[in-house]
Amino acid sequence: MAYAYRFAVLLILISATLGFSSAALVEEQPLVLKYHNGILLKGNVTLNLVWYGKFTSIQRAIIVDFIRSLSSSATVAAKGPSVASWWKTTEKYKGGSSKIVVGKQLLLENYPLGKSLKSPYLRALSGKLNGGGVRSITVVLTAKDVAVEGFCMNRCGTHGAKARSVDSGAYVWVGNSETQCAGYCAWPFRQPMYGPQSPPLIAPNGDVGVDGMIINLATLLVNTVTNPYKSGYFTGGNQEAVSVCTGMFGSGSYPGYAGRVLVDKTTGASYNALGLAGRKYLLPAMWDPETSKCKSLV
Repeated sequence: MAYAYRFAVLLILISATLGFSSAALVEEQPLVLKYHNGILLKGNVTLNLVWYGKFTSIQRAIIVDFIRSLSSSATVAAKGPSVASWWKTTEKYKGGSSKIVVGKQLLLENYPLGKSLKSPYLRALSGKLNGGGVRSITVVLTAKDVAVEGFCMNRCGTHGAKARSVDSGAYVWVGNSETQCAGYCAWPFRQPMYGPQSPPLIAPNGDVGVDGMIINLATLLVNTVTNPYKSGYFTGGNQEAVSVCTGMFGSGSYPGYAGRVLVDKTTGASYNALGLAGRKYLLPAMWDPETSKCKSLV
């Protein structure tokens, strides 16, 4: 299913420009994500990574540590909300837990398909790594100097089936927007391209592009395990588990305002989740099937 998350961000920022005070007085209505009786990615889910273009070892570590934090049994709850506790909400969807296991990784630093990619190239790149079958995800990550069809125009990433047969598994693509459209795909770490120009938050890992990728990757991974092949959970408007909660990161959020999040006393960086290796991340709200509302960690 096409990734409509950032198009929704655009609509939210525009609505913020027009004003939200009257909307704030309207009682919040339950959100309905209907289950369409299709396959969900439950149990052990193998996640492969294709790095397209140049990423530093630090950038790769930030992303891999996030992925490993999703299903980590390490105890960080005593220090605050964790990546694993955020991911645990996916257990409330039919079928139980989804345990993410990092599989193969492929580095394509020489841009074998060039620096301007059409949409079909993304699926082709995901096909370079196989293994895991129907319950697998291959994530394609494109570097900041790679242009992708539709990137920054109406999407920051996408997900879908790797091939016509679901036996090949699912794929996800996320791009690094640092030099192309950080105000669109890395908000709230850069001033938005549209709407109120409130001060941006400080990125928790000191990398606006990669911290923005984490937000989009988190969104797409949840959307993928809960709707991998267009027959899982989604609304009548094709909004999925996290994209339906666009722009919400903490309590009290409203269009153009990410909400109340945690702030690192030393760096001033904003975050709401702790991960492995002492890392901190800012993760979006997720639709909670038990309450039919968007749930944030803080």
